[in-house]
Amino acid sequence: MKKIPVKKKLASLKPSSTLAINEKCKELTASGKKIYKFGFGQSPFPIPQSIVNCLKNNANRKNYLPMQGLPELREAISKYLTKKTGVSYSKNNIIITPGSKEAMYLMHVAFDGDIILPAPSWVSYSPQAEIADNKVHWIQTSRDNNWFPTATELKKKIQGINKKKLILILNSPNNPSGTTCKNLKEIADIAKKKDILILSDEIYTDLTFKNSYESISKYYPEGTFISSGLSKWCGAGGWRLGFFAVPNKYEEFLKNLKTLASETYSTVNTPTQYAAVEAYQGDHKDYLHKTTNILGSIGDYVYNKLKSNKILINKPQGGFYLMPEFTNKKFKSSSQLCQKILEDTGVALLPGSDFGFKPKKMLARLSYTDFDGSEFLNNTNVNTVIDDTLIMKYAPNVVEGVEKLSNWAKKL
Repeated sequence: MKKIPVKKKLASLKPSSTLAINEKCKELTASGKKIYKFGFGQSPFPIPQSIVNCLKNNANRKNYLPMQGLPELREAISKYLTKKTGVSYSKNNIIITPGSKEAMYLMHVAFDGDIILPAPSWVSYSPQAEIADNKVHWIQTSRDNNWFPTATELKKKIQGINKKKLILILNSPNNPSGTTCKNLKEIADIAKKKDILILSDEIYTDLTFKNSYESISKYYPEGTFISSGLSKWCGAGGWRLGFFAVPNKYEEFLKNLKTLASETYSTVNTPTQYAAVEAYQGDHKDYLHKTTNILGSIGDYVYNKLKSNKILINKPQGGFYLMPEFTNKKFKSSSQLCQKILEDTGVALLPGSDFGFKPKKMLARLSYTDFDGSEFLNNTNVNTVIDDTLIMKYAPNVVEGVEKLSNWAKKL
């Protein structure tokens, strides 16, 4: 087979582990093996019907929209952010992108500086930085601080970096830990003092179980970029619609992002942008209340079934993830651990090393979304108390998979 030369920095990259585990699970399932799909983080719930209807009603729209995005949608997002964060991001400072992942990629390509990432961090932050030639500096965090950096740790890391411009990426609720950051103000104070920019990845913030949307932009509005989209709270991952909001004084940087967008994807597909106006303008409180009630209840169920002297774990606070740590040290790496779990139990997890942890740290990410979200949603209302009986009835794969994982860990 004849080879085409590939740039060295790309040759060393591997496909996104979250997408890879999804494909692996499909292959194993097709071969007849019972797989518990705890590796891929996708919302199990249907998109709210009013948003679907809006997409249908605009399916005939075929013309290109403005490269920066539909003005009505950017205005809707601007009002949404003001309501949620208390910070004003003008519609002129918002760009619509094909998923928030693309928004962050544009940022990496345009930015000339270094990136600070807390471990754990979502699997694509570091590879995107590598593609864009931005050096990554990791901060290893601890369970005691909910897997987020302390102000002291951040300050120490900054002091050891000889770079004038830095971006710190924060994601709360966090993928992969399912925890929220308790010290946003402290981090913001350090960032402000050291003139560090912050990318606040708020893709899961509407899925906080305490129904409280907290953004670090509240404490540092002049230096906080916000990315988000429809994939998690709205269940519309396949629609690929996200946004990037830029503080007022960085309009020049936004111009660079727009230039990159114009030379890559041109514009996000037209019908989805019109439907997204309904997503950000409409009243979806009941939908969010029901979905977060289900996710929070299942998360608590999994947490209570797994926590032991064999598995250390923090209680989930948002999103749909948990990050168990296995106390047995017989495995050489978290990748080897997860491979053995998959072989022995059919439970698919992602290793902690994919999220920035050192390979010998026996951490894994568990996504508890392997259930029929439509069925669960249709059999609850806003006042439903979700107990173990309901979880066993409407999330049997989660129940069975967690039992297998718990029993497996006990035998180690």
